[in-house]
Amino acid sequence: MKKMKTVLFTMGMLCMLTINAQTEETEKALIQEKINLYFEGWMTGDTTKIGSAMHSTCKLKNIKDGKVIVFDRATYLGFFKPRPRKKNSSGRLVELDITGAIAAAKCEIDTPEFLFTDYFNLMKVKGEWFIVDKIAISMKKE
Repeated sequence: MKKMKTVLFTMGMLCMLTINAQTEETEKALIQEKINLYFEGWMTGDTTKIGSAMHSTCKLKNIKDGKVIVFDRATYLGFFKPRPRKKNSSGRLVELDITGAIAAAKCEIDTPEFLFTDYFNLMKVKGEWFIVDKIAISMKKE
């Protein structure tokens, strides 16, 4: 009987680990999808796509001349205009850390002139992931 309890306990733990791993992979895929939407909007100037990836309360922070500059979502979206997709440019998710309904993502947008590095804080709100905060820096390529 003791051996049977041990076997059942072990099977239960393996099932829980499998379910947790599947849940984490699902959440990673959902976050990647949201970040890809942001990338696509950024590459084409599509504010609908960028805006739908960001929560309405999102703040965006950059460093310029040693000073922190903060933009609200509406101001940030105002910087974009529709354009043909940027050539020889790409976006990628570099790192992702998820804890429950929050996540942190390091992303890069690589263009011929600049490498942009963004750190997104994301939250899952009513079952959907949103970028709620962004810090960014751009480096001119030589």
